[in-house]
Amino acid sequence: MNFNIIRASNENIDQVGKLFDLYRQFYKYESNIEESTKYISERIKKNESIIFLALTEKDKPVGFVQLYETFGSLYLGKIIILYDLYVKKDYRKYGIGYKLMKKSEEFAKSIGAKGIELSTAKNNLTAQSLYEKIGYIRGNEFYSYSYELK
Repeated sequence: MNFNIIRASNENIDQVGKLFDLYRQFYKYESNIEESTKYISERIKKNESIIFLALTEKDKPVGFVQLYETFGSLYLGKIIILYDLYVKKDYRKYGIGYKLMKKSEEFAKSIGAKGIELSTAKNNLTAQSLYEKIGYIRGNEFYSYSYELK
């Protein structure tokens, strides 16, 4: 299957918004296309994230990856947080997730980042397999915590 990966811009907000809503549903969040699209719109318009979009030959959106630039004190430099990676179910196993990951790596290198960090659900074995195939190493030194503000 042939597909292109582009950096998402204002013209792609609705396309990415729909994929982002599906991604959130994958993680058991209720569908909310309006809020999902608004979130993506804000990230793109404010230049707060980098989103790469996978499109079929006919410009059908089938996957995306969203990256956030930050700094890693232990790295003594810039790092990329790969927060979202999603490929539509019917388009998995075509290498789209792999290509989105490699595009993320290219981007990180181009800005002089020291590394890429990500996390995934413990039961998302498909994603874990992809990350390990590329060379990501599962960490065992740190626990991850989150705290939801209300």
